[in-house]
Amino acid sequence: MIKQPTIYILASKRRGTLYVGVSSDLVKRVWEHKNGFVPGFTKKYGVHDLVYYELHDRMETAILREKQMKKWNRDWKIRLIEDKNPEWKDLYKDII
Repeated sequence: MIKQPTIYILASKRRGTLYVGVSSDLVKRVWEHKNGFVPGFTKKYGVHDLVYYELHDRMETAILREKQMKKWNRDWKIRLIEDKNPEWKDLYKDII
């Protein structure tokens, strides 16, 4: 996968703790989460499975979408994930 503005959702497990983030290098950023190089929430709660992502043309639009999604209630995020990834498969292997 080439570098591209992307919003992503990580989960600790199926319907577990969720984290919404944004990056221009999704592969690198998810690897950092998985390997404990990102201090804070995801490391503390073991949130490292990539369950959803969206590609964007510009970082500005990706950041706006991330901010929008962070304000969503949990059910909306779960519905978004399950529409594209009903098995809550870790998509990381699909992007490397």
